[in-house]
Amino acid sequence: MLDADEFERLVVAELDELPDDMVDGLENVVFVVEDRPEDGSLDTLGTYDGVALTERDRYGLGEMPDRIILFREPLLAICEDLDELRDEIHITLVHEIAHYYGIDDERLHALGWD
Repeated sequence: MLDADEFERLVVAELDELPDDMVDGLENVVFVVEDRPEDGSLDTLGTYDGVALTERDRYGLGEMPDRIILFREPLLAICEDLDELRDEIHITLVHEIAHYYGIDDERLHALGWD
């Protein structure tokens, strides 16, 4: 099992692999790795904590950054090897970044990002 530092390095590497047009528009967003969601479950792989671009009316300086959180233990629990883990981290990053842009789960499903 990967320790927290190794997992974070993997997340950073997958972030670097994302298309520029996906990440260049991200403003005031931090990426965070936590062991598990607050409820302690292994059901949630990641979450977007913030206000989607499509729902912002006033948003300026002094706002706390939005957060995209990946949960290490749930991701490790569903993956059998490193390649599968990389794929799941990639999919989770795309999924949560999509929420930042205002794309909901239904639209993501229609696009094939389950």
